[in-house]
Amino acid sequence: MRFSALIANAALAAAVPLTSRNPASVLLAPRAAVDTPPTFVCAASSWPPNLVGTANLPQEPSADLASMLAQIDAANVEATIRKLVSFGTRHTLSTQNSSTRGVGAARDWIHAEFQRYADASDGRLTVETIGYTQQPDGNRVPVPTRISDVVATLRGTDENRLYVISGHYDSRNSDVMDFEGFAPGADDDASGVAVSLELARVMSQPGYPLPKASIAFAAVAGEEQGLYGSQFLAQTYANATPRVNVEGMFNNDIVGSSRGGDDGELADPYVIRLFAQGLPGLAVENSTAREARLSIGGENDTPSRALARLVKEVAENGATGMNVSVVYRLDRFLRSGDHRPFLEAGYPAARLTEPHENFAHQHQDVRVDPDTGTQYGDLPDFVDFAFVARAARVNAAALWSLANSPAAPRDVRVDTAALSTSTRLFWDPPAPQYEVTGYEVVWRPTSAPFWTGVLDVGPVVDVTLALSKDDVVFGVRSKSADGFRGVAVLPFPAD
Repeated sequence: MRFSALIANAALAAAVPLTSRNPASVLLAPRAAVDTPPTFVCAASSWPPNLVGTANLPQEPSADLASMLAQIDAANVEATIRKLVSFGTRHTLSTQNSSTRGVGAARDWIHAEFQRYADASDGRLTVETIGYTQQPDGNRVPVPTRISDVVATLRGTDENRLYVISGHYDSRNSDVMDFEGFAPGADDDASGVAVSLELARVMSQPGYPLPKASIAFAAVAGEEQGLYGSQFLAQTYANATPRVNVEGMFNNDIVGSSRGGDDGELADPYVIRLFAQGLPGLAVENSTAREARLSIGGENDTPSRALARLVKEVAENGATGMNVSVVYRLDRFLRSGDHRPFLEAGYPAARLTEPHENFAHQHQDVRVDPDTGTQYGDLPDFVDFAFVARAARVNAAALWSLANSPAAPRDVRVDTAALSTSTRLFWDPPAPQYEVTGYEVVWRPTSAPFWTGVLDVGPVVDVTLALSKDDVVFGVRSKSADGFRGVAVLPFPAD
């Protein structure tokens, strides 16, 4: 049944000023603690005046989530990273037959750790190692090589809804083809694997309720040789029958240190970067859809950027102790990561990375420069284990909030049949098997990075607002009875 509601102009209730700090200013100076929760606006993005609804404020952690965040332990993170370093090298081409050295030993240890958590989960968590043999590629894989991904899945109550978190367990040194030399890979990327393991340990405990959507905690191989493990995992989901509905993927790669720069002079211990792609490739969004998106100014409202906005709303708070700095691009220059194959498979995905990188501690032989005394190499000495734990809390807040939110509304449309200073939005509810209590309409000035206004419209699927579609960007998101909000969906013009 379709309802309609006319929302009249109303004073902005309980609002904070629209000229609050720029959310990106967290990068300008170090701080001792997380700032007051942002209102997602800046002075340059304060027009048009907001006379409808209320200010969009951060979502506070639920009691279960707060308990999970408190359990994330820097000591466990440290133990995982040091154990992975102890295998000497985890190069994708290294031995797979030893129990103490090489990528095979690391794979088997990770599987055993996930299985240990599964054994304590009362059947909630299942573990599998999947993979294939990569044939020589004429580049970084010279011989047939087994690529293995270790995946632990916490089954949710909703059918065919999945979120994925991943780190890569392979490592390298200065020579990408050196599969025998010491390649500790503490930050790149034992830190990301430690996040996956720690979240699986905490979230699978039987004392917590099952989430609505399933969560896959992954450790993949082959990243340094060509993103092979993540490509296999993304295609495994995409080619399943039915296609697995991955609603979001988070790649944690190099989340081990808050200090960087040429001499470690840059420090932001309470900031993590979140990279979110803009326009998807034409293999994902065809030229007709691309033209429609560009015609309405929707190039900054792709599924991955909508996902990133939600992460900032739910994971930047006192319980995580972190500020999330959203970077609107696929990745850093000259770099790539395991979120890319998921994007290429048509799934929303984003990358989390430390705020400042020190390239002397990435992809380097372990050595000391005799002239400068600089220590090179990706050693545990340069990992801030408390920072990794805070990064894990950001991921936990995002994953648990997303996995407990309702499925997204479908076919969200804006009525453009006639000129009007008001805006009519309408949509279809999620598939019948998914329970949705109500919806929220969100909006922001076209130059604002994050949603600034919100209106709870209840269970209706057709709403008219006294706010011009010419001046703002709209989104519609589902909301659960217990307050979990979903990712906002951009409306396209109705046919």
